[in-house]
Amino acid sequence: MLSHYLAQRVKLDGINKNYGDLMHGIKLLKNGYCFCPEECGVRDVLIIGGKIAAIENNINFLPQFETDVFEIDVIDCPDKYICPGFIDQHVHITGGGGEQGPDSRIPELMLKDIIQSGVTTLVGVLGADGVTRSVASLLAKARALQKEGINTFVYTGNYSVPPVTLTGKVAWDITFIDKVIGVGEIAISDYRSSYPSIMQLKELASEALIGGMLGDKAGVMHIHVGDGKDGLNPLFELLNVTDFPIEMFVPTHLNRNKRLFDEALSYAMDGGNIDLTAGEISGAGYSVPDAMEILMNKGLNMDKITVSSDGNGSTGSESSNGVGKVSQLLNDIRNCILEKHLPMENVLKTVTSNVAKVLKLYPEKGKLIQGSDADIIVFNKNDLSLDKVFIGGELFADKGMVLKKGRYEN
Repeated sequence: MLSHYLAQRVKLDGINKNYGDLMHGIKLLKNGYCFCPEECGVRDVLIIGGKIAAIENNINFLPQFETDVFEIDVIDCPDKYICPGFIDQHVHITGGGGEQGPDSRIPELMLKDIIQSGVTTLVGVLGADGVTRSVASLLAKARALQKEGINTFVYTGNYSVPPVTLTGKVAWDITFIDKVIGVGEIAISDYRSSYPSIMQLKELASEALIGGMLGDKAGVMHIHVGDGKDGLNPLFELLNVTDFPIEMFVPTHLNRNKRLFDEALSYAMDGGNIDLTAGEISGAGYSVPDAMEILMNKGLNMDKITVSSDGNGSTGSESSNGVGKVSQLLNDIRNCILEKHLPMENVLKTVTSNVAKVLKLYPEKGKLIQGSDADIIVFNKNDLSLDKVFIGGELFADKGMVLKKGRYEN
């Protein structure tokens, strides 16, 4: 029977690969309640060669010769939820901050912080600092995290327009640099932005779109929206006077104040993506659980809603030394389910399949299905505490403890 699944894996790869290439790292997660992210009930999940080979009601291998040859790690998961790994599309992997002087620069993000947050794929951003930080350093850090095990991508650019790039053009960065999937975070309605004109936004969107087409990438324009007076108006105006597809724009921080959130509701009703930021506690806006409750009660299409952490960026007032945590993403998702009692399937989509579709990573990422990457997180049912994290089928955390740390972590 195992040979049957191995043959399927070889076929799914579409390349010449023999059983010997796949014999290591075979894992079978049994009796877990699966959210794929759709609710699927109790299933067994078979991992072969870093991919999901099967998700079925009952996968059993009799003790026979083939199981002696192929070592199978059977992991029983009763009282567990098995879900896709989280995709965090907004993380300051090289560090944010710096707006209060050199000593306010936040250090680079470490592997442990990512793993313990249930994040298996992330997108790095520069933010406001395109002077002392660069796309080159962002790309280098993304490659370092990838080597340590995290799936990584980056946006070229920063708050300002024209944005910083590696090749000199946004379209070239997206087309030719493997990890660059879009441009961002471009700032609007923020005193730290360059207050780009609609013409400048047009030109930038055109480059993102063309780069995405030529490089077969998402080509998204990830937009930081500040507390400024204009709110989402620059984006509304851009869409009103152009023919750009609304799906290519991802405005973020839309729960930071109530006025902006009201505008985001209108934008979502028009079919736009809206990205909420985890950790909002200022009182000026809505926390992610509160915002999600409002969105669901209004019957909005939840397939267009995503949540990101803004992890490792600066938070709070100008005098604050606060640092955003990637782990706040997990905390907010957990609170949506446990405190607000929102449907787990809909909540999980905002950090899995919805993000993967926006970034053109679906269904390899953000989904548990035959042939998808074995990026899996396992929760304890009673309190949604993190039990296990698999990335590419490799176990990175077990019983809530991180097993693999970065080179310079204790």
